[in-house]
Amino acid sequence: MISILTQERVLGAALGTVLASVVVFEQRKSIYKSISENQSRFSPQSQTTVYIPKKDSSIEFAHLWNKAVDQAFGPLIKVLGSRGW
Repeated sequence: MISILTQERVLGAALGTVLASVVVFEQRKSIYKSISENQSRFSPQSQTTVYIPKKDSSIEFAHLWNKAVDQAFGPLIKVLGSRGW
């Protein structure tokens, strides 16, 4: 029989995985949307094209990714920092 502590740990891991997946999905959606908006701003006639990252845009993508992660986990980091973690 599985102990209650083990059940709580499995439930916590499952909920944490679901939450992290949702956060990553939403942030990726936000990143792709902002890339699409920037691309359409520079070439309005190609709004229906698919975004294909180039080597020059890897720095921009990294910046957008870091910004999205900071935005998503900033409040959590502040709370953990205030508690001395």
